[in-house]
Amino acid sequence: MRHHPKLRAQPVGLIDPSHKKVAIIELNDAAEKAGVSKGMTPSQALARCLQVVIRTRERGQEKLIGEILLQHAFMVSPFVEATAPGICTVQFTDNRQLIAKVSRVLAKLEKCEIRPHIGIASLPDTSLLAAHLARPILQIDEPSKFLAPLPIETLAIA
Repeated sequence: MRHHPKLRAQPVGLIDPSHKKVAIIELNDAAEKAGVSKGMTPSQALARCLQVVIRTRERGQEKLIGEILLQHAFMVSPFVEATAPGICTVQFTDNRQLIAKVSRVLAKLEKCEIRPHIGIASLPDTSLLAAHLARPILQIDEPSKFLAPLPIETLAIA
């Protein structure tokens, strides 16, 4: 939606037409509030919200955004891994003022119109789960207390 500012206030769902079953793979907050969820078919999403706009993913744009994300990750640590498309894992060796450092990078990414979700935890898998639930930053100090109440569906993303 970076190049379509008029869509920002509307509910939007993203599909990947190359999947065998075409379903919503990502959505914005407005679509989520309207009752649309990941995994719905476009017709199910429209049944929940007639105003939802269905867009197809643009892999070229995603790749560029992934590169921007990776460059920004190196601003907080030299230990960065491109874990998956759109996902970076960063190892911190100095945890002093960690939230302040991450917040500065978050502000820079938002200027690029990228809204990252940042999870901070002692283990990479816990950080990934935290990132999926972060709005925009979630730091986990006690992983067992964080993981215990999560539904099993949440654990499938790790």
